[in-house]
Amino acid sequence: MEAGGLPLELWRMILAYLHLPDLGRCSLVCRAWYELILSLDSTRWRQLCLGCTECRHPNWPNQPDVEPESWREAFKQHYLASKTWTKNALDLESSVCFSLFRRRRERRTLSVGPGHEFDSLGSALAMASLYDRIVLFPGVYEEQGEIILKVPVEIVGQGKLGEVALLASIDQHCSTTRLCNLVFMPAWFSPIMYKTTSGHVQFDNCNFENGHIQVHGPGTCQVKFCTFKNTHIFLHNVPLCVLENCEFVGSENNSVTVEGHPSADKNWAYKYLLGLIKSSPTFLPTEDSDFLMSLDLESRDQAWSPKTCDIVIEGSQSPTSPASSSPKPGSKAGSQEAEVGSDGERVAQTPDSSDGGLSPSGEDEDEDQLMYRLSYQVQGPRPVLGGSFLGPPLPGASIQLPSCLVLNSLQQELQKDKEAMALANSVQGCLIRKCLFRDGKGGVFVCSHGRAKMEGNIFRNLTYAVRCIHNSKIIMLRNDIYRCRASGIFLRLEGGGLIAGNNIYHNAEAGVDIRKKSNPLILCNQIHHGLRSGIVVLGNGKGIIRNNQIFSNKEAGIYILYHGNPVVSGNHIFKGRAAGIAVNENGKGLITENVIRENQWGGVDIRRGGIPVLRSNLICFGYSDGVVVGDEGKGLIEGNTIYANKGCGVWMMSSSLPHVTSNHVSYNGLYGVAVFSQKDGSSELPRGHRAQENFSEDGDAILWETELEKEDDPLRRPITIALVESNSINHNGASGLYVQSSEALHVITNVIHANGDRGITVAQSSQPTRVANNSISCNRQSGVKVEAQCKVELRGNGIYDNRGHGIITKGDSTIVIENDIIGNRGSGLQLLPRSDTKVIKNRIHSFRAYGIAVRGRAKALVQENIIFQGKTNKTIFQQISNNRECVMQNNKFLVFKKKSDTWCLVNPPARPHLETSLRRPSAAHNGQKVTAMATRITARVEGGYHSNRSVFCTIL
Repeated sequence: MEAGGLPLELWRMILAYLHLPDLGRCSLVCRAWYELILSLDSTRWRQLCLGCTECRHPNWPNQPDVEPESWREAFKQHYLASKTWTKNALDLESSVCFSLFRRRRERRTLSVGPGHEFDSLGSALAMASLYDRIVLFPGVYEEQGEIILKVPVEIVGQGKLGEVALLASIDQHCSTTRLCNLVFMPAWFSPIMYKTTSGHVQFDNCNFENGHIQVHGPGTCQVKFCTFKNTHIFLHNVPLCVLENCEFVGSENNSVTVEGHPSADKNWAYKYLLGLIKSSPTFLPTEDSDFLMSLDLESRDQAWSPKTCDIVIEGSQSPTSPASSSPKPGSKAGSQEAEVGSDGERVAQTPDSSDGGLSPSGEDEDEDQLMYRLSYQVQGPRPVLGGSFLGPPLPGASIQLPSCLVLNSLQQELQKDKEAMALANSVQGCLIRKCLFRDGKGGVFVCSHGRAKMEGNIFRNLTYAVRCIHNSKIIMLRNDIYRCRASGIFLRLEGGGLIAGNNIYHNAEAGVDIRKKSNPLILCNQIHHGLRSGIVVLGNGKGIIRNNQIFSNKEAGIYILYHGNPVVSGNHIFKGRAAGIAVNENGKGLITENVIRENQWGGVDIRRGGIPVLRSNLICFGYSDGVVVGDEGKGLIEGNTIYANKGCGVWMMSSSLPHVTSNHVSYNGLYGVAVFSQKDGSSELPRGHRAQENFSEDGDAILWETELEKEDDPLRRPITIALVESNSINHNGASGLYVQSSEALHVITNVIHANGDRGITVAQSSQPTRVANNSISCNRQSGVKVEAQCKVELRGNGIYDNRGHGIITKGDSTIVIENDIIGNRGSGLQLLPRSDTKVIKNRIHSFRAYGIAVRGRAKALVQENIIFQGKTNKTIFQQISNNRECVMQNNKFLVFKKKSDTWCLVNPPARPHLETSLRRPSAAHNGQKVTAMATRITARVEGGYHSNRSVFCTIL
């Protein structure tokens, strides 16, 4: 095209009147003309594509308002597809002797209709030869007998879709057939509208109403731009079938059934269909720029590190003194004593410091007083999230997740997992893509070793979208599944496959339901706003649930019960109206590295024999408790960050036997860890909690009863004692650890720091509670308080810098042995009336009050302790003068006389001695499977249990 020619806009206007053959010829003139023809994409090529009666909008039926990337390419693909059914024509017409001299026979066109060559389809087929074209003109054609296709033909309706109706039952016995622009209805004698057992059939732009289509392997089919109204497609042992851009409406049963393993015997069309699929663009999703997460847990404070506190003391005084030698009411010490409550617990009135504690050095002291120092170390909270420490949550602050917690895209996950990538790219059985399933009973049913792949489809207003059973496999990529009256995707009886990149929402039952040893890979989906749970795993179901967003579901985001045993990792589970993850009725599972936030009930809820492994999760900003373990719940809770929940960090209830270890529990609204286990149900819940109803015995339990398969595990080894071990429990609103239990409990090697009430409160403990090798520091009230009638052993703990007393006890059997009780604002150890305590081999110092204070008729054995002197106007030991039940033996009282004297906690060094603790090797670091892990910490608890609950934690 010369520069002095017509303007390009005028050329485009002229060329817009050309037909397809003329456009093809013009494109061969030169490169300039070729590019000019290509520039007509949104004008002439669009007209040609939409004007073809054999083709609908390229994005029909799901997105008819979205234009394709190229109208010319869409028209080209349709044109080529209309010719591919004849791919093997040369093979059928070839001859060994005359292949060099044979002339290809021209296809004939046979016209059927009133006033045309043939009156019926049957008469035209009787005269048809290989690959002839039969054109049905507008009208209704009803065949009274079964039509058998013996030769390859093309049957096309003339005019607009709907003007040609064919009431027939067709049985294909030839290698290939194409049907286009027809409305199929069943004949009066059979519901089967079309059937083939060996050949290839291609349907383009057809409507099917109220009948069946059957394809048996090695037969194949390709269906494009068709509508199925109450029509069932049955695919049996098919090696490969393709359903594209189709609409399925109002099915009374399943719209598509894929049954049987793909046949090893394949017809000529198999390679063509496989090449067509591989050459088409993938539907794998890209990076989602509209990401749903807006949570920032980046550290705002530096990690706590061990510190050296300097205790300032005054001159010497007698090591013991009766109560009559107490300070006068007018003195400063008297004002300190006025802060002691009726139960003997001292509450500090000074403002909070930055770390929840208070530096005891140099307060209210005169410079001319003698200064002595006591050096020791306080074990602070351990760092989390890659070395950063979670600071206090800021109300209303816009927070973002650190990069290590942001979800990967599906493409990134597939690149990391080669097996998942191979599965996503594989095609067997039936490929269904860009189809619409709506307003019917079922979508796709895959059974008896069937194989199906579904890409870019919409399933809506169905009873269920997809069912996969009996060793079948499905691959589901980027489908929309919503408003189903039951579960969206249902797998049972060892079904499996890949469910990735789908949007599953507003379903009446679970978004994904996994049962009976099914084992799918569920990857990078959005499962949300379900009327029940997001994902349910039960009846020995398994599966890998990874990197999904599960949010705003009415029940648990993931619900595991009846021996369900999935691997749940790297998911974001948030804003649910119940628990984030619920493990119930002997459910198992490995639950790791998930972000579980802003759920109405417990972040993780474990009950009734649930034995999961809960490891390295972030459980935060919940409206109730972080982790709830109750009603004979078990499991390993290890290495989790439980942060800023409005209830407790960990809430343990009736006959629960978990192993709670190495967790970071901080800034929760109530207790850090609360143990409330009452076999007799006589006591009330602690403040802020109330009893609620049990999980329904005859609701969901009956619903799932038939799915349960019992399994006996000979490796199951019971334990009998709940264990709280090696946790960092800090900055919680109430006590760090609250115990109100009639069962034994071990509390070992924890850091309990800067909590809003006491460090440890034992309100009830009829069975022994063992508190060993813990660091209890800087709490707002006392370090440890033991109420009446409790059995507690305190051994090897470091109790430092608490704002009340170090230890207060009313217990009838309290053993305090080998502890360091240093720097607390109240007395180091206060024994209240009617308590029975053994105080042996401790190091005790209180700067502002007594080392040990005995009040009332307390029974005590104080033996072999080292008690450091406090202030000048306080004694080291205070005892009621007429209390003969308090026995003191072999104690050492240290009083300073020289300014240069220094006290140090040596031989042994300051407790706790974590490196010499009795902690067993953590099961978190062994290589055993999930089942072995769960069974190691499983126990059957005999006796009854009761329905004590934390706030909002009961499962519907």
